[in-house]
Amino acid sequence: MAYRLKKTVVMVGMMGAGKTAVGTALARLLNVPFRDSDAAIEQAANMSIAEIFARDGEAFFRRKESQVIERLLSAPPGVLSTGGGAFLAADNRNMISERGVAVWLKADLDLLWTRVRHKQTRPLLQTRDPLGTLRRLLETRTPAYAEADLTVEAEHGLPVDDMAARVAEALATRPDVLEIS
Repeated sequence: MAYRLKKTVVMVGMMGAGKTAVGTALARLLNVPFRDSDAAIEQAANMSIAEIFARDGEAFFRRKESQVIERLLSAPPGVLSTGGGAFLAADNRNMISERGVAVWLKADLDLLWTRVRHKQTRPLLQTRDPLGTLRRLLETRTPAYAEADLTVEAEHGLPVDDMAARVAEALATRPDVLEIS
């Protein structure tokens, strides 16, 4: 099978949903570049996301994140992984849907917690009750994520390449995004 991607695929969803892992596998499958907005921000700032949050605050980070996403959407079509909060801003949602296609990797709380509970790189979870914080974030963010162009359910134990194939199947329902020959 040959794929021709016409718009950038933007992976959105909660931390731990698999946006980077699945996005990387999807880019390989479609033979297109993979980009990561968090990595681009860290490279430009020469510091980690956690350090940016600590030094400059979340509002500053979100402004820079929007600028980076806009720049990455201007590149030739590929797969773009975004941070968990990127899709919450209406301006980002509109920009992504106008210039690309948003794919929500929808994962339940148990799966997310399994993936993030031992990581110290999640500044929003550095609280006394990280599971409770994750639950509240999921509840408050779900309505924004539900505005994504496509939704693909994450599943416990499903290999990354199989999840990428599911995303490709969802994209195939959108001929304006993905052409298969």
